[in-house]
Amino acid sequence: MRLFVRGDIDGFFGLALDNLILLLVLSALCRYVLGFPEELVVGRILPGAAVSLLVGNLYYAWQALQLARAENRRDVCALPYGLNAVTVFTFVFLVMLPAKLAATAAGAADPARIAWQAGLLACFSCGAIELIGSTIVDRIRRATPRAALLSTLAGLALAFISLGFLFRAYATPVVGLTTLAVILLGYFGRVKFRGGLPVGLVAVALGTALAWGTGLAPVGPAPGAPQLALPLPVIGDLLASFRGDFLLSYFAIILPMGLFIVAGSMQNLESAEAAGDKFAARPSLAVNGIGSIAAAAFGSCFPTTLYIGHPGWKAMGARAGYSALSGIFIALLCFTGTIAHVAWAMPVEAGMAILLWIGIVMTAQAFQATPRHHAPAVVIGILPGLATWGAIMAKSGLRAAGIGSPEHALGADIVPGFLQGDVHITGAFALEQGVVFTAMILSAMTVAVIERQFVRAAVWCGIAAAVSATGLMHGYQYTPADTVLQLQPAWPWVWAYALMALVFVSARWLTVEDDSAGHA
Repeated sequence: MRLFVRGDIDGFFGLALDNLILLLVLSALCRYVLGFPEELVVGRILPGAAVSLLVGNLYYAWQALQLARAENRRDVCALPYGLNAVTVFTFVFLVMLPAKLAATAAGAADPARIAWQAGLLACFSCGAIELIGSTIVDRIRRATPRAALLSTLAGLALAFISLGFLFRAYATPVVGLTTLAVILLGYFGRVKFRGGLPVGLVAVALGTALAWGTGLAPVGPAPGAPQLALPLPVIGDLLASFRGDFLLSYFAIILPMGLFIVAGSMQNLESAEAAGDKFAARPSLAVNGIGSIAAAAFGSCFPTTLYIGHPGWKAMGARAGYSALSGIFIALLCFTGTIAHVAWAMPVEAGMAILLWIGIVMTAQAFQATPRHHAPAVVIGILPGLATWGAIMAKSGLRAAGIGSPEHALGADIVPGFLQGDVHITGAFALEQGVVFTAMILSAMTVAVIERQFVRAAVWCGIAAAVSATGLMHGYQYTPADTVLQLQPAWPWVWAYALMALVFVSARWLTVEDDSAGHA
């Protein structure tokens, strides 16, 4: 297999754009929410993130080439890899912002530096959790039905990729729908553009031209002259972050995020295997963890993860080169200070149709790569992701209306208003916390029931009760602007799952087989 093929150009646009969006988002959050100085963002955080992206993407490209040689194939696609969107927002609002406010209240000389150090600790710790998780992930994968692993990804892909970018496409229809037509034509229509032009290149070029023609581009004022920002280790600040008060204050945030990344990586490996590329789990997760540790060592507060979307990138013809090219491209943007210039000239709308397509393919795979009679389990596994998206949309709407602001904090007083509209919003808040675990367990439980393995279904209920008892699922608390996980037993759900287990165990004596009933 060659390092670069034509399909790698298409894959590069999708993966690079995804990471570029997150880099711009975290830059804005660091500047305007945390008040970090420009030299910290441009000189430390962005180069640190680029180091992790470069190391990881080069490794996963090499890993794909090694698998291709070992199996004598030319169609191996590298695992997609990049920044973790969930942890970006979580670490900004639930780790670094509280750390800065506490430091300011205590009269610290440099609250921004203390907040940055808290972020370094969180990033490093997530990497360490993934390194540890890499030693046991294979055993968990073998015990979990494929429908449970893939449906979890499908729900998140459908909610946070497909729906989000579909909204954006219809908000800017001239650019969004025209480029979507190009993507549908090239990938679902299975045709090639004359002259051998890659589909992704055509979509992005056309989208950029339409964006400039319709006023979407350029985006904001022209950025100033770029400044060289080579990565430098920040070992002193990283060591200073290992403070007892930080660990006590933010353990309840860091541990769930680390476990979330491990679970997501495991599901993405299963997705790649279902698409025909079986990568070894231990090194795949270990390098992911090393990438986050490297990010923290060079100044980034944001861990990395294996991305959802491997089947989509593979279907568009990407192999190993798209991963390497994306890592190199992002690193060059961060090291040369030109990331803002690319965002100014090429808006997100120009390439979002590629990401929308990735979400569609991920959702389709959950049905295509699992036994047909497990389809109900796939649907059940998708629902928690959609519920989470709904909860986030509801809270965004509340904040737009002024609820969740310093003047009107978010609290339980919002619930009666939702109930008047027959919206049980507290259920959505409960599903949002630990959504990856909830989706996987519910789907696995359903597979066991479909196969009439009722004791196994009860065991999955027991696992759900145990996880809920740790506070990693369903338990939530109100903050002034959000609902967040609290690491305390979520007793109503603990008892509910225990009762579900009792129902399944009792089925042996209380039910008889009925093959005349309808089946999917």
